[in-house]
Amino acid sequence: MRQASISRSTAETSVDISLVLEGTGQTDIQTGCGFLNHMLTLFGRHGRFDLVVHCEGDTDVDDHHTVEDIGIVLGRVFAQALGDCRGITRYGSFLLPMDEALVMVAADMSGRSYLSYALDLPTQKVGTFDTELVEEFLLSFTRSMGLTLHVRQLAGTNSHHIIEATFKGLARALKEAVRIDAAFAQEIPSTKGTLL
Repeated sequence: MRQASISRSTAETSVDISLVLEGTGQTDIQTGCGFLNHMLTLFGRHGRFDLVVHCEGDTDVDDHHTVEDIGIVLGRVFAQALGDCRGITRYGSFLLPMDEALVMVAADMSGRSYLSYALDLPTQKVGTFDTELVEEFLLSFTRSMGLTLHVRQLAGTNSHHIIEATFKGLARALKEAVRIDAAFAQEIPSTKGTLL
């Protein structure tokens, strides 16, 4: 079973994350940020990842450090759980509708971090959550995981729906990308022989 746990503490946050790739979608998410709790719960459920995220951060300032640092640690946990990426499908994509919103997410476990982000969020906040932090989370996640990620909004007028479609779509794309392809279970999915 591919799994990992990482703890990271700074002057701004203390983050503990555990991940099981072949899970059932069970989650225990406590970030101090209600909207992020909601998004990560959906992420675990739709990816069928067992995910524990506990964070104590300086949310009295704002949610920026919490969101960014969780992205960093979550990316590292995925990278550690994947190891040398032997046998994975490598690529995954999903087109996810959420009411009026439609978001495409495409992922490549390339070992090269790159984010192409094209969401047009109509509001600056969802509740108390700053919507600009969605991009910060994805940047942190892709950088620490070595993931190439493209996110495209094709439709949507409600910020909550657009962001939710993004997190669900990311989960579904990653679920496919990390899946073991039985026909190539002992191979690194690259002509270079490595994805690291």
